[in-house]
Amino acid sequence: MPHPIIALWSHPRSMSTAVERIMRERGDLVCLHEPFLYDYYVARKVRELPHFEAEPGRPVDYEGTRDWILEMAEHSPVFFKDMSYYVVPRILEDVAFSQRLTNCFLIRNPLASISSYYKLDPGVTQEEIGLAAQRTHYDALSQSSGSRPPVIQAEAVQADTKGTMAALWQHLDLPYREEAFLWKAEEAPKDWEQVGGWHGNVAASGGIRKADGDPAARAASRFQALLAEAPHLADYLASHQAAYEALRAGAIGAN
Repeated sequence: MPHPIIALWSHPRSMSTAVERIMRERGDLVCLHEPFLYDYYVARKVRELPHFEAEPGRPVDYEGTRDWILEMAEHSPVFFKDMSYYVVPRILEDVAFSQRLTNCFLIRNPLASISSYYKLDPGVTQEEIGLAAQRTHYDALSQSSGSRPPVIQAEAVQADTKGTMAALWQHLDLPYREEAFLWKAEEAPKDWEQVGGWHGNVAASGGIRKADGDPAARAASRFQALLAEAPHLADYLASHQAAYEALRAGAIGAN
């Protein structure tokens, strides 16, 4: 009998790799790191992704990646985290696969995520900010299933890691695992090496630390300062802000 496939749909620089690390440390899931990245950047070559070195011998197009995940789920429960913009609208047309997944979403204040992305890749495109595709994905899943997938916020994960993840696990019918919240920094997952330039901080850490001060005010200040160098980021923010607000309104623990 096939096992569950849990998909965490995120956007870049949303703390998704840290959340993925927690899921890996549970020890009861086969975990994959952005498998559909290969379709977007390798098979379709939408653009060249900096700090990325493709692993040989793995599927690269959408169909091959999908079938690889389904094959894994024949033997074990699977978790993968990915970006909605890699697969929307293709995955919405692939109804059988989309409905096979247990979907959840992770979001972060775009003032913070855009600034963080631009620092690593000044050539980032508007699509790669990722929140607009997430909303399209989320709305389509909500409409097709009649229920809303759970959404968590990066800020909540940072402020109350155990409480937020416990709430998500309850939605996903996963038991609580205390051991998931601490990991050995020297034992970063092997498949992170392909994107090592993106995840150095989390790979070198032993857990998620609470933010100091006022993260929202700090993100706003940094973004405002960045506009002097990159004024086009104001348009990027404007094109994703409504999607962020809509997803945030339905997040676990949102007021």
